[in-house]
This record gives sequence, structure tokens and C-alpha cells, in this order.
Amino acid sequence: MAVRDKKKQTETGFITAGDRYLFGEGTHYEIYNKLGAHPKTFDGKNGYYFAVWAPHAASVSVVGDFNNWDPDACPMQVLETSGIYERFIPGIKPGELYKFAITTQTGKVIFKADPFAQYAEYRPGTASITAFNDSFRWSDSTWVQKRESTNPREAAISIYEVHLGSWKKKNRPEKDGYYTYKEAAAELAAYVKEMGYTHVELMGIAEHPYDGSWGYQVTGYYAPTSRYGTPEEFKYFVNYMHKKGIGVILDWVPAHFPRDAHGLADFDGRALFEYADPRKGEHPDWGTKVFDYEKHEVSNFLIANALYWIEQFHVDGLRVDAVASMLYLDYGRKDGEWVANRYGGNQNLEAIEFFRHLNSIVAQRGHGAMVIAEESTAWPLVTHDPKEGGLGFTFKWNMGWMHDFLEYMKLDPYFRKFNHHKMTFGLTYFNSENFILVLSHDEVVHLKCSMINKMPGLFEDKFANLKAGYTFMLGHPGKKLLFMGQDFGQLHEWDEKVSLDWHLAEEDLHKDLQSYVRDLLHIYQKHPALYESDDDWDGFSWINANDGDRSIYSFVRYAKNHKKSLLFVCNFTPVARPDYRVGVPKRGNYTVILDNEHGAYKTGEKAPVLKAVKSECDGQPYSVSLPLPAYGTAILRFS
Repeated sequence: MAVRDKKKQTETGFITAGDRYLFGEGTHYEIYNKLGAHPKTFDGKNGYYFAVWAPHAASVSVVGDFNNWDPDACPMQVLETSGIYERFIPGIKPGELYKFAITTQTGKVIFKADPFAQYAEYRPGTASITAFNDSFRWSDSTWVQKRESTNPREAAISIYEVHLGSWKKKNRPEKDGYYTYKEAAAELAAYVKEMGYTHVELMGIAEHPYDGSWGYQVTGYYAPTSRYGTPEEFKYFVNYMHKKGIGVILDWVPAHFPRDAHGLADFDGRALFEYADPRKGEHPDWGTKVFDYEKHEVSNFLIANALYWIEQFHVDGLRVDAVASMLYLDYGRKDGEWVANRYGGNQNLEAIEFFRHLNSIVAQRGHGAMVIAEESTAWPLVTHDPKEGGLGFTFKWNMGWMHDFLEYMKLDPYFRKFNHHKMTFGLTYFNSENFILVLSHDEVVHLKCSMINKMPGLFEDKFANLKAGYTFMLGHPGKKLLFMGQDFGQLHEWDEKVSLDWHLAEEDLHKDLQSYVRDLLHIYQKHPALYESDDDWDGFSWINANDGDRSIYSFVRYAKNHKKSLLFVCNFTPVARPDYRVGVPKRGNYTVILDNEHGAYKTGEKAPVLKAVKSECDGQPYSVSLPLPAYGTAILRFS
């Protein structure tokens, strides 16, 4: 039966004048508890309270199955001076479909999903769903407390980037064979733990209508996608990961949103969440809308959303997508297609302020959560304190290193000697920011080839090349990130529609590569020299950065106490050096803990021990000699 009420509603009192003031100021950091749909009791009746911000609307109503989607059935009341409409509807239960029917100033009725909905209909449906009473009980307090007291910049962080819908698939027709959050938790945690990653980074968890966007065109910022289950099931996923000692990072997209009719675009008949001027409010390359960071309410929507994932879902970090597109007004635009700021420059001053506000509040709340910038330019001070003119991010993706590294690795070994600088350049600026070295999903799509197929040479050579590259990456200062499939040599480019080819991990070369990466990751966690001083010159020293003719690199990583230091030697040609002499900083024994042919030396195995001799080499007073095979690598420990 349709719910009908033509009588004027009185204010419910759920949203106070104080709430409206803080929202208008952009500082209501729990606004998601007020706007949206929430189970309430009012006048002795149980139901749901609905509230939506639509200041340009002529009128707004709530529609759903409960009133036959009739825009006249449940009109909402506008609250004074706020542009917020509210309505309590008795009898509504969890799991019911709803939208807001917004009558625009031109008289047109448009149907919009709830921007604050905590659950959404499975695609292709676009309705919001009244959330269930949250009865989930967290049991990750030990993990959370440890996180709060840990400085991530001095911690071991190795990230496994995952697209949950294509990591693995079930042999069943329901929901395209997607794993549920609960199903994925156990298998993913086991794999991540075995391999030695410390964190998973999930692509595309916020609700999005189009699979091909990979989750980067979001319509439901507060709703974990229903592709894999309910919000409570996603909480189970995070909790399970934490219990297994694994952190969870989410991709987060405050840069833009799609034009879908049910989404945020022209929400109340006019530009609301986006800039009104298309020269600022649209991305021509992506066909998307740009958030208006100048509006306090929009900034509030996004900052509260970041805190929502951190505080309500206990996530350990947010990787902020497309930061450069937010910082530059002329990003992806030609001359005449963008508007300069008030000083005549191309910097988006409102976006800069947004980032400083966001990162200051996240840090101030004291949860120990990371905020990571995918920033692809040389914008200064991205990971520096806002009080010092920085943006305040915890880390920045090192895109420059990634491109140089891949360009070098793709070269025929003969030409590497002419491009030796591509591998050394990143070590001239590694301490300018707090970096994460990334080999992300973006590098294995759109005809860029899978990581293994980027490598030159015969099939066997490709694996040897990749081993050498990963070893260099491990030793290079900066936290680490690999995209799924890169650790066992996935052959075809990533495709969000199909599972990874896990059968390859049982084939000899692929299995050997996977084992080698596992060894690298476990060495990484075991040795503070590899993560304690990532932004400090005291943590890194070249032995020989100039052996370009032989395409060999050698360097040392130091822990803060200079104990258990690690010497790296990497040969990037197929030419064996049976007696390669490398300079070392001090006398004593140098124990080989890993090489490309053996992998890591385990407890009980007799690892080679090289004794330094008083013989100057590479500008060092001592040296050791070691066999360096084709594409040979070695990591040696010394004190």
C-alpha cells in the first residue's frame, strides 16, 4: 500500500541547527550519521529517517517499493537555511529499495540515488537500499592499537594490489562468479601471508555502475559495492585481514565522478557537487564531473567519507586516485579550456586547501591511518606537513621511478648501458618525499603488456630479467607495491572480466619466480635496513652507480643502528661475471642471504660467506669477489 501524507510535516529534530551549521562550515566529520537513511523511532513508531542536501530543488520526496515509487506519496520538508530535506517514514525496514524524487526549478522530476546510502542495489539496478542495523562485532583491537602507535614511514610496507572481482572467480553463475567478501577473506589472507605482503590494496570497493571503470567512477561513496556482499560482510573482510596481521588499503576517488543520471551529476537539477563552469567542472579526457572543492558542503561530503572508511570500516589507509588532476586547473585541458586561479596560475587553490584539511584531520583523529597520493608530477612537498606548506600525505606513489624502471627493463640488454641513468636517477631524489615504489594495474593494461612480457629475450630470459628487476626494487628506498599476477608472471594483460591464470603458478618458471618474489618479501620484512630509513641518506649508499658498460649496480642499505646492513649487486645483462669484485665499506664476513639461482638461504642451509680483503675497489677500502651469473643478483648481509 502506498504511503500518503499530504499534511505538513514538523521537524523531527534528528538534524539540529548545530548539525546544519557544521555542515555549512565543512567541519561535520560524522555527517553520514545525519544525512542518508537511518533506522529511527519517532513518535513511538519504528521506521527510517531520510535526509538529503538539495538546495536548488523546488521539492523533494522519498520513493521506493513501499510507496510504488510515487513522487507525491512521501514529500520531504526543507530545513531552514540549509538546503537539507528530511522525512521520517514509519514501517520501513532494512533492505528496502529507495531513491529521492527531486523536482527541479524547471518542474522536471529526476530520480537520484542517495549520496550517503550505505548499501546499493546490484548492477544494473541503481537504487539505494536501507541499511541493516549494524550488529557487527569487531575483534581487531590488538591490530588497531598497534597501528595507532606505529609510524608507517619507518615500518615494513609491501602492498599487494588487488581487483577483487578478477583475482579469482567461483564456478557459478551468480554475480558473474564473484567471490563474496567473506569468501575472499580467507583465501586472500592466506596467499598474502604466505607471500610476505603486509597489506592488500583493493581497487573499486565504493559502489560504481560500470565494471569497466574498475571502480574509479563512483556513484555510491558510502556504500561498499554489492558485487561482493553487504557492508557487514565487508567489515568481516577487514576484521579477518587484521586478525591475520594484514592491513587493508582502499582506492579512494575524490577527483571526479560519472555523469550517470542516478548519481551526483546535476544532483538537484543544477551543478551541486561539481563546479558549475564546465572549464573547471568537467574532465574532457574522462567524460566525468569534477568536485567543487570550494563548496564547504562538498568538501565535507568527501572528508567525512574518508573518515567513514577509516572509522566505520577500520581500513588502514586510502590511496587517493588522480591527485594531479585535482591540483592542476589545466590538467587534460588545452589553452582556452581552463580557468586560471585568482593569481593567474594553474593551481587549484581549493583542492590544495582540501588536501591540507583532509590530511590534517585524518592525522588529528589519531587512528594511524595512511593517506597515499597517486600524484604523477613533481608537485613539491606532497608528503610534508601542511604547516610547512606541504599537502600532508603519508606517502606518494613514485610514478617517476616506475616509468624509468620499466623503460630500462624493457630494453634489450645491449642497449641498457646507454640508459644506465634510468635506474640511478630515482636515487637522486628518493628522500624528497616519502615514496611507495609501485608497479600498478595501470602498467599491465591497454596494450602495455603484462609485466613478464615487457621483459626482453627468450622466454627463460624474461623470468631472469624480472628477478633482477624485483631485486633492485627491493633494495631501492621506498615502500613496495605489486599488482596481482606480477609475482608469478601472469602472461596476458589484466582483464577485469576474467580471473588471473592461477594454473601458471604450477608451471616451473612461473613457480620459481613466485618463490623468488616470496623470498624477497620475507627478506624485506625481516631486515629493518630495508624500511627504517627510506627517506634518509643515512639509509642508503652507492657502492658503484657508474658501472654502465657492464650494466651492474651495487649499493648498501643501512638500518638506523647500522647493524645487519645489506649489500645489493644486480647484473642486468646475460653476460656472466665469474669473479666480479665489488667494493665494501668495512672488513669482516659478508653472508649471501639470496641469489638469483638459489633464492633465499633458509635456516639449516649453508649460505656462502665471503671474507672482505684489504683491496680498494669502487672507492671503498675493502672488497669481496663473487660469482655473478647472467642476470645475476646477490644480497649479502654484514655488520
